[in-house]
Amino acid sequence: MARRDLTGAVDFSVLERLAAGDATVVEEVLDLFREQAALWAPLLDTSSPGWRDAAHTVKGASGGIGAHALADACGQAEACSDELAQPALDRVKDALDAALADVAAYLHERALQSLRAS
Repeated sequence: MARRDLTGAVDFSVLERLAAGDATVVEEVLDLFREQAALWAPLLDTSSPGWRDAAHTVKGASGGIGAHALADACGQAEACSDELAQPALDRVKDALDAALADVAAYLHERALQSLRAS
């Protein structure tokens, strides 16, 4: 996995700007996002009574790392009717998977770069 594997699901320049280019902060935020995603994902289902709260939380976190499509999907799910919720949450899960794949590729590339610099 490397930078060439990035799909564009995350615009990492958003987080890089917010972190003022501090690589340690960027990596910490992305690691936290991955950890939190493991907690949120099971809640993104209409069988969970807190699914709207989970979608809202993911929306905020995804916007902070530059995962705009994920944030948009979360906003749509959060606002939709109960009847349309599950398909909307399925789109959220797909967008979350894409964002997590980009995060993994980005972090892998950064690890390779640090090894090359050593």
